[in-house]
Amino acid sequence: MPSVKVPRSGSLAFVPKKRTKRIYPNVSTWKQTDKLRVSGFAGYKAGMTQALIIDSKKNSPTSGEEILVPSTILDCPPLLVLGVRFYKQNINGFYSFSEVWDEKILKNKDLKRKLVVKEYTHKEKMKEIEKSLDEIKKIRLLIITQPRNSGIGKKTPEIFEIELTGKDAKEKFNYSKEILGKEIKAKDVFKEGEYVDVIGVSKGKGFQGVIKRWGVKMQNRKNMKKRRHIGTLGPETPRRVRWTVPMAGQLGFFKRTEYNKRIIKIGEDGKDVTPKSGLTGYGVVKKDYIVIEGSVPGPRKRLIMLRAGFRTPKVSVLPAEVKKILK
Repeated sequence: MPSVKVPRSGSLAFVPKKRTKRIYPNVSTWKQTDKLRVSGFAGYKAGMTQALIIDSKKNSPTSGEEILVPSTILDCPPLLVLGVRFYKQNINGFYSFSEVWDEKILKNKDLKRKLVVKEYTHKEKMKEIEKSLDEIKKIRLLIITQPRNSGIGKKTPEIFEIELTGKDAKEKFNYSKEILGKEIKAKDVFKEGEYVDVIGVSKGKGFQGVIKRWGVKMQNRKNMKKRRHIGTLGPETPRRVRWTVPMAGQLGFFKRTEYNKRIIKIGEDGKDVTPKSGLTGYGVVKKDYIVIEGSVPGPRKRLIMLRAGFRTPKVSVLPAEVKKILK
């Protein structure tokens, strides 16, 4: 009899399956460009809808025709620049050298729910940074969200970093001084039709078995013991259970990145996308919003990070003529 060769059971695409540390994602890598730019934004996932657009893709079989596209609505209230963090580089990589905070925002009542604010001398910090400006390799903005302006109804803001990209260090430093303590809107960062990377934390599904967690094939009906189970824990040697063997455990609440999601529309009036009864499971989008083609990881009300796309196609900006967004 010839030896039977069967592909392994279960996908090892995302290993280890490990829960993220916090409910909104941490973005460690940003796309570097020569132009001065805030390279990301964030918004709350409000729900999904359908957009009636004219297909602008040249090689598409429906090119020039009206099509319905599934799309995601992100509630994007303006972000506040709480501070600026400056990075230097050594043998071990980048490290935080110094940071500057906006004194007015530090007095915000909602921010005290998240941070223990300490006193510091603003002017002395700026002088220290200006002296060593040649050694600074990265400048990142410390951002806080404004959830009171969204439809969620929560008070505690999220805090994260967004990198300033560009070649000229002085230009980036001067821009960071100007923008400190001010608001950033979605339309200031992205354009309609731009391809972006979407980063979010997926839905948590608790403790699950091997069938759902790894996609292992079920045992047949004549199996003597269990059906939703793996056939073997592995070979006799080595005398241990290897990490490649599918096992039951935690599923979901993972950080996931999806590439090349097109921005269909950036708007400033939430009434354009919110039905009279409000979005199911979310509520009302009050002001600024972004409509993204396709789905986005995570449940409603979760913060989603957007960044400039890393793997964009040749046409990196492809505007879509939106006829109607269904409510």
